[in-house]
Amino acid sequence: MLAALPAAALAACGRGARAGARRQEAAPALEREVVQRIDAQPTVEGAGVKLRRSLGSRALPLLDPFLMLDEFHSDDPADYAPGFPSHPHRGFETVTYMLQGAMEHRDSLGNHGRLGPGSTQWMTAGHGIIHSEMPQQERGLMWGFQLWVNLPAARKLVRPRYQDLAPERIVELAVDDAAVRLIAGEAHGHRGPVDGIVTAPQMLDVSLPARGTFRHTLPPSHNAFVYVFEGTAAVGTGRAIVGAGQLAVLSPGDRLQVRSEGGARLLCFAGQPIGEPVARYGPFVMNTEDELRQAVADYRSGRLVSG
Repeated sequence: MLAALPAAALAACGRGARAGARRQEAAPALEREVVQRIDAQPTVEGAGVKLRRSLGSRALPLLDPFLMLDEFHSDDPADYAPGFPSHPHRGFETVTYMLQGAMEHRDSLGNHGRLGPGSTQWMTAGHGIIHSEMPQQERGLMWGFQLWVNLPAARKLVRPRYQDLAPERIVELAVDDAAVRLIAGEAHGHRGPVDGIVTAPQMLDVSLPARGTFRHTLPPSHNAFVYVFEGTAAVGTGRAIVGAGQLAVLSPGDRLQVRSEGGARLLCFAGQPIGEPVARYGPFVMNTEDELRQAVADYRSGRLVSG
């Protein structure tokens, strides 16, 4: 077919392709800006643990593939001592990230461990698991987060899997003025220890000094948000102010810029959207109401953890 085209037309096509490539190479980075700010709301979970929820609230039910973000932060044992006794999960992943204090984990598969300061647990519940998370202290500060990440339909019933990461396994970087703990994804030529997650997530803990700046490249295909938990940050080129206890949903783009005048600490999350229907009921996240009913029936009959 190409042989039938005039030589001039072929040359023009070649010039157009080269010009297109040059335009693509020269395209400036698209900055991520704040499109929505959410104030974390007080709630109670488990056997009476007081926490604050931003993602998974009425203001922001989900941000595909992310389903929920809770922060628990208290030095009053009455706020956290009841813990999270045995409860089931199916169809998604839970991520626990500890800043202070310690939690003991036990589950129906015989796993048992301790999450201390700076540690992370990425649990793929898959077909089903029953586990508990109970405080390992009677006094002192308990501070951490739990994130829920959805699974696509094809992965909802996989065998459960754990990635338990001690503090020393978290990659620590200096990026611009920031001290960064890289838990999942890539940053400045380094990769976090979490692997094999279908939504290709990024998770970073970013500490900014006063008058500090942090810049980071994000996959343009990913949905992304930041959660500030200390200080105040100016996010994006528009310098939208995000304070402690606020979640900021980011616009599409491929670069994030954060600056803080007085210092700040924040979590940055990004993940590939799944684009499937979400049906959720308590600790179960499936695609349809029928699948939810099956999950409840499997839990009641003891089949939840037999897959």
